[in-house]
Amino acid sequence: MTVPPTDVRPDPGPDSDPDQIFLLQEQVRQLKEAVVSHAVVDQAIGVVIALGGVTPDEGWIVLKEVSQHTNIKLRNVAEAILIWGRTGVIPPEILAALEDRLGRSGLSGPPPGSPRVSGRSSR
Repeated sequence: MTVPPTDVRPDPGPDSDPDQIFLLQEQVRQLKEAVVSHAVVDQAIGVVIALGGVTPDEGWIVLKEVSQHTNIKLRNVAEAILIWGRTGVIPPEILAALEDRLGRSGLSGPPPGSPRVSGRSSR
């Protein structure tokens, strides 16, 4: 029986390369972030659908156009719309772009069915 020399290490293989591990960890981080972003965007599309009486595809287009028109990242626009639904507060440029895209004015209050907030927690 032949014993391999002790000063020779086995080839670690491509999966243990530190650069490859770093790249895979970065991909996992990005995928996790994408899942969260997707949920936020989907919820905001739901608000746009309820607000504007549009289809889901049209809601996506509205959200995308508001993002492009205001030069605010889509996820940030979506988050602002969700915050608006909870608090009644929305940046004026997003509200103006939503009104423009939905062909309605007077969206100054929160979306229908949203709680009115008086400055304190309702819980």
